[in-house]
Amino acid sequence: MEKGTIPMRALVVFESMFGNTQAIAEAVADGLATQMEVDLVEVGDAPASVPGDVDLLVVGGPTHALGMSRPSTRQSAAEQAEQAATELVSKGQGLREWLADLGDHSRALSAAAFDTRIKNPWIPGSARRGFEKNLRGHGFAILTGSRSFYVSGTPGPLLEGETGRAREWGMALASARQAGAHRIT
Repeated sequence: MEKGTIPMRALVVFESMFGNTQAIAEAVADGLATQMEVDLVEVGDAPASVPGDVDLLVVGGPTHALGMSRPSTRQSAAEQAEQAATELVSKGQGLREWLADLGDHSRALSAAAFDTRIKNPWIPGSARRGFEKNLRGHGFAILTGSRSFYVSGTPGPLLEGETGRAREWGMALASARQAGAHRIT
């Protein structure tokens, strides 16, 4: 970075039930941090609106019942966690609700989305598609190339190598945003 330049800033907002999506969000933030300042927040602690100095918003959450989580699927996850005697990461609102309340953005703010889901070609659906649709509806410029990261089952764990893929994707997002591009390969 050149002396005297203001670094770009990213905000990563995640929803996670069993910690898998949180691990991916941390890896994405780590990749972004190689080229820009990054704030990583769980959706329950996310700001009501995107701060004015943010250049890139990245959102990610688990795929529940073929799409974004909703109160009933989060309740099911809470019951699974209780049976397994584990603690949920995201206990309140999900990204669906946060995005619904976010408001419109007329400035050139870029966004990207990711999800975690079971790697099985027979199970369709992806939360990231819903995240992208919501972000577009609020006026965000979508950096194409959103990603799914894979878990072995509902509570996880992540498949081997997924956090490395997430870090690389974060680096690619940062490069694309800094270049003013809206497509990454």
